[in-house]
Amino acid sequence: MSWVNWLLNPPAGLSLGMIILISYVLGLLHGATPDEHTWPITFSYAVGSYSTRRGMKAGFLFSLGFTLQRALLTTLGFLGLAYFYQKYNLDGPVYIVVGIVMAIAGSYVLKGKYVHLEFDRLLGSRTHSKEAERRSIYDQLKDVPLRMTIVHGLIAGFGFGAYATIITFILAPRVGSILYAPLPGVMFGLGTMTMQIIFGALFANIARLKGLGEGDIKKLGAATAGRTLYYGGIAFVLIGALVVAIPAIDSFAISTGNPIPNLNAIDIGFLLVLIVVGGIGIASIIKSYRDIRSLKSAGPTKTAA
Repeated sequence: MSWVNWLLNPPAGLSLGMIILISYVLGLLHGATPDEHTWPITFSYAVGSYSTRRGMKAGFLFSLGFTLQRALLTTLGFLGLAYFYQKYNLDGPVYIVVGIVMAIAGSYVLKGKYVHLEFDRLLGSRTHSKEAERRSIYDQLKDVPLRMTIVHGLIAGFGFGAYATIITFILAPRVGSILYAPLPGVMFGLGTMTMQIIFGALFANIARLKGLGEGDIKKLGAATAGRTLYYGGIAFVLIGALVVAIPAIDSFAISTGNPIPNLNAIDIGFLLVLIVVGGIGIASIIKSYRDIRSLKSAGPTKTAA
């Protein structure tokens, strides 16, 4: 994989056109590999979009915010002002902020409120039957707020990894002029956007399970998105707090032998993707599907005379 090594270690003397091209290809790799700053967010919003077009829009809007932040980052890299990324580990704080925003968005989808803590469940209160409770949950679901994806993209852009190191500290300082400094970040963001739009369309169609009508698909998508954002956000906050408290955890990694970043090791970021997308996300799809099928079989609830 000599071409991978060449991309990850760009030689000196590259033209501006080559720098732009390499930045875009790195963005493609970033968007295509399981990155904790992209996949959990895109999955959550796209699956709640329940259509290919809206799923693509979710990927586009997230990447738009991400691209704006990356343009700022490479400008700072050109000016030599991005040194704080080398001095401080911002992964923990970024995880926490991303998690809070995820949980807020998930709370809105599930409860129509931007902040909601289920104290009744924690205290064991059961004033309704399980069937009635399930029915009320699916009746009060809100549309997934796609506007929030831009905010997520801006925040997630402050996460820093191997790809960001290359465009910020290797490519950006070589563009020759402050006027061109944002270009590596923009092209990297556009590469990420290309893949996130594709994955957004794929994730959105996960909700289209056999045997469900359009209305039920919409409910399944919204419920899955709400739960993934809410509980995934809590997972992000907890892991972020753990990284802040014990920074050495962020250095944990088991090499896979693959040279491509995000595939080269099983680390805290990879585990976050696994927990949020592979665990909470898939479990939410299965639960929502079973709930909706169960409610359809039970028919409408009857009220007492």
